[in-house]
Amino acid sequence: MKIYDLHCDVLYKLAKAESPISFTDSPLLQANKERLEAGKVALQVFAVFVSEGFPKEKQFMEAVRQIEFFHTEIVGKHENVVAIYKWEQLETLQEGQIGAVLSLEGLDMMNGDIEKLKLLLSHGVKLVGLTWNGVNAVADGAAEESGTGLTSFGEEVVTLLNEQNIIIDVSHLSEKSFWDVLPKAKWLMASHSNARTICDSNRNLTDHQLKALIDRNSPIHIVYYPQFINNSEKFVDIFDLVKHIDHIVSLGGAHLIGLGSDFDGISEFVNGLEDASKTQNLVIHLLKSYTTETVQGFTSQNFSRFVGEISKEE
Repeated sequence: MKIYDLHCDVLYKLAKAESPISFTDSPLLQANKERLEAGKVALQVFAVFVSEGFPKEKQFMEAVRQIEFFHTEIVGKHENVVAIYKWEQLETLQEGQIGAVLSLEGLDMMNGDIEKLKLLLSHGVKLVGLTWNGVNAVADGAAEESGTGLTSFGEEVVTLLNEQNIIIDVSHLSEKSFWDVLPKAKWLMASHSNARTICDSNRNLTDHQLKALIDRNSPIHIVYYPQFINNSEKFVDIFDLVKHIDHIVSLGGAHLIGLGSDFDGISEFVNGLEDASKTQNLVIHLLKSYTTETVQGFTSQNFSRFVGEISKEE
């Protein structure tokens, strides 16, 4: 069953490596090309992430550098990896091809300059998270407790993203920022978040937030990081992860659930989901509880339907 994965940090790993590593088959990458193929991943979103500790004056150029890695190392060297610049391209992908999408995980690298964001978007970015866990000029992240929420400059950013039909990702927003963004964003989703009712983490979404996304028909993609799955147990298996899916289904969100592994951004793993090649293990488990049609929705079709609506306006 084909997989659409809305979040990995391969670009960050390629950029921070002390010596070159190959996207083709490096064992250092949980989501290298061979592993994506083995897991039947047909769409992979590659996040541009510049860590908060990176020197501020160099953050923008580091983001540009990661985008260059996307075009040269991910797409440029592999004929079957296709850059997705318009969502309608998903419908034309052939068997064996992998669609590759650029996203931004946090906007610290803008340093309050919207022209820098325009330049990054021009390289094909389709999904933008306004923050990582901290605060920036746009909004507060999930670990920030200042209560500022979306700033006036952040409203300018949201307007720009709306104008370009860019999806705004709420996964790393603080609760205040989430509620500020919700009524302003044209296209909204959570690319890699779980249910806080099941696992009490500030990176997970409350039932109130989940219901708000469901009311808006906004996708909710679950993340494989054990600390966001079950923070009371050292051992986490696929059954624990599926509890989050079951909960979102119970809230009425079956038609919006998807996957967002966070591979190459995590160093702890679900037993049986250690890298992208193991993704079909999750499919096998889901088929024990859900129909084939429903599982196909989880793995790709729910998101495909969502971006089909965006395609009408691109």
